[in-house]
Amino acid sequence: MTTQIFTFFSPRFHYVRVMKLYLIRHGETVDNVAQLYAGIRDSPLTVQGVLQAERLGRYLAANETALTHIFASDLQRAVKSAEAIAPAQPNPDVAASLTVRQLPVLREQDFGFYEGKPFYARQRDSRKSGKDIHRSRHQDEPGFQDVESKESMTARTNAFVAEYLKPLILRQFSEEKPVVAIVSHGIILSHLWRSILGMFSKHTVALVPGLSVSSGGVVPLEHLGGWSNTGYLELDIICPLVGTLHEPKSTDAVAGVHPTSTVKADEVDTLGLPATFRMLIKTVNGKEHLKGLKRARGVGSSQYDQGQKKIESFFKKTKAG
Repeated sequence: MTTQIFTFFSPRFHYVRVMKLYLIRHGETVDNVAQLYAGIRDSPLTVQGVLQAERLGRYLAANETALTHIFASDLQRAVKSAEAIAPAQPNPDVAASLTVRQLPVLREQDFGFYEGKPFYARQRDSRKSGKDIHRSRHQDEPGFQDVESKESMTARTNAFVAEYLKPLILRQFSEEKPVVAIVSHGIILSHLWRSILGMFSKHTVALVPGLSVSSGGVVPLEHLGGWSNTGYLELDIICPLVGTLHEPKSTDAVAGVHPTSTVKADEVDTLGLPATFRMLIKTVNGKEHLKGLKRARGVGSSQYDQGQKKIESFFKKTKAG
């Protein structure tokens, strides 16, 4: 079913994009390959992970995406991914001056006791997850630290939105129209997405026509899916030049999606935008840049050596003679 957004935009007004936003997960890491829990643990990128990030940088540049701001978790897998994306920017002068703003608030969930430990499979004869079983066995050991709570992560992402994103969005009449990349981690990006969603009034968020996030049924906007390595969520934030928008009378404007938000009422004053603002979801877990990228045998999963001149040359054969 094709998404219909005729009630989402009023034909009586002209709209202007005030921000383009990319929520990007870092590239593949050594701990991803080893299947180890890595939250605040500073796992480095693999060779494959750097290639993924460089591919994304070139893909964005080829689509004339000129970034104005890059925010990243201060963990090296996010920083190095962001730094691999920036040099490919279409304007060399801009690329040279584009800095990565590193922020601890964008770190992954702290897995506590489980940092650096292997994933635990769900037991067939138990309703508990392998991690829960492991917790029950070790929670009384000295030095045990549980995982960071959802409330703690939500507080972090709300703080980031209030301090960094919302002020940029509200500069809608400035000459600069921010194009922002946020390079972070899978779990915290999901919380960040819900904080961003909480800025918007009901019925003011929609999928672009033709974009599907499920095979059927209703998918809450809060749960659009996960992030692959260097997968991205692309968003356009827009507002009318003049006047007040007519609000749609039904949820038919967004096929298959129920426009609700889990952000609490007492957080709206901090995060909320004027009701005239709209947000279009343009890409969910974008991976077009990874088409045709193959893993090199024996080296793709190894840690990336920053001393190499250029990652592409890692795979080039030395010419004889």
